[in-house]
Amino acid sequence: MVREPGRVRTALLVCRRFLAVGLALAPFALALLRDRRRFLLLGGARSVDDATHARRASALRETLDDLGPTFVKLGQLLSTRPDVLPPTYTRELAELQDRVPPAAWADARAVLEAEVGPVGEAFDEFDTEAISGASLGQVYTARLDGERVAVKVRRPGIEAAVEADLRVLEAVLPLATRVASPGQRFTIENVAAEFAQTLREEIDYTHERDALETVRANVADDERVVVPASVDSHSGERVLTMEYVDGTRIDDVEALDAMNVDRAALAERLERVYIRMILEDGVFHADPHPGNLAVREDGTIVFYDFGMTGRLSAERREQLRAFYGAAANDDAEAMADVFVEMGALDPAADRAFVTEVLALAVEHLRGEHVDSSQIRELVRGFEGTLHEVPFRMPQDLALVVRIATVLEGVCRTLDSDFDTVSVVEEYVASEREAMVRERVAETARDVGGDVTASARSALRVPPKAERALERVDKDDLEVRTDVADENGVLHRLARRLVLGVAASAGVVTTTYLYTAGLTDATLVVGGGTLCCLGVLYRSFVSSGRQRAVREAGQVAQRSFENRGGRR
Repeated sequence: MVREPGRVRTALLVCRRFLAVGLALAPFALALLRDRRRFLLLGGARSVDDATHARRASALRETLDDLGPTFVKLGQLLSTRPDVLPPTYTRELAELQDRVPPAAWADARAVLEAEVGPVGEAFDEFDTEAISGASLGQVYTARLDGERVAVKVRRPGIEAAVEADLRVLEAVLPLATRVASPGQRFTIENVAAEFAQTLREEIDYTHERDALETVRANVADDERVVVPASVDSHSGERVLTMEYVDGTRIDDVEALDAMNVDRAALAERLERVYIRMILEDGVFHADPHPGNLAVREDGTIVFYDFGMTGRLSAERREQLRAFYGAAANDDAEAMADVFVEMGALDPAADRAFVTEVLALAVEHLRGEHVDSSQIRELVRGFEGTLHEVPFRMPQDLALVVRIATVLEGVCRTLDSDFDTVSVVEEYVASEREAMVRERVAETARDVGGDVTASARSALRVPPKAERALERVDKDDLEVRTDVADENGVLHRLARRLVLGVAASAGVVTTTYLYTAGLTDATLVVGGGTLCCLGVLYRSFVSSGRQRAVREAGQVAQRSFENRGGRR
């Protein structure tokens, strides 16, 4: 039986962790303060060279590693946030690995049996050697109803340790924001909130199972993507049992080459899958590091570990579509406008600087070489550093940026010439084409409805007019009037009305299709429109001829009557 720590034990754990964290991070805090004031309270700022920053970054990585799982996760998060730390630190923290020896089987078994019951009864077979171990949990393989399954078990006692560390970070946060520059305070508070939320979700396997099934349903129509199905009967808050899906790590390029997998096509497909999850589905896998992505022999992509997922509102997805469209068009000004709209950029920021930064970012995403001297010159002109750019990433947007950063690294591993922007351009183009088709179909439906309504109205007018004029009662006077359409005037009017509506709609639709570049559809609709116009023209010409003949006949009749009268 696994026992949760009591209040006293939790309080003691928090105090102990506070002291350990404070002692470990004190040298970094002191160095930062001295960079601003050489003697803490007196003196001016001191310059720090690149070598010193490199030594500090290395020491920070080692310190976070020693502080345990929570701080390893924090370091991994900070490694993808260049808006928080300079590049020297983000590069160093990217080396943090969330790999630790699995807990003893006896301790893991206690957690497993507390959730699903005795192992021997719950599973047909169970391999007690973990196939992977991480700071928050470990994965085993087993057999259930004859099928091989993966069983993810939360590390014993990890929830208490995580909560204690999060409380320590909450206590340290006000101090961190106080010594930070005004432009960094919002970002630091945002990162802290994001980290606490995602970490609590990651240790709750119920949340992971729900996210896994949501994404699995969303990509069910894509045969080249696999998300393992969960087994609800053998899952809980601390245990997640899933279908076992084998695959090769996506960064094992030698194995992929041996399998004859087209790595360039694989990178493009992976990017497109994430674009779809983010912009269309709104629920996405948010931890795309190579350990969570695998490839099968036929090139199918396998997603593992949905402990970290994200959700976007419809409004945010629409804003990101606008941003992707601006990036596809190399429009840095429009990209900056979208950032302001999303609340990710201070409206009072130096727009010239921001647009230059965004333009360089697009060049980098296109796979073009960006000279470091360009960046240094740009930064020097702004009199700051890259992490002082006035971006204020909201929590959901920061997660998208993190994904983009990690995903780019994975795709560049597969294809060194990978062009992210070209994939975005293809997506934007396909979305525009789909929008055009939808509007054409909508226009066709509207035109069809108008034509049908006009035809029905034209057919209803004669009988209604006849009934309306059939009887007019005023006092004792009764007037009866019969309206006859002997010459077919109303019939011709109705036909011309229908043809006129169809031709007008056809002209508008043909113009729209032509501007959209849909040649085949333009020819079909344009041909139909010309037919309508031809029939309509013929109707008027025929009517004119009939009227001329009728008038000539009337003239001849009057002439004949006049001659007869004179006789």
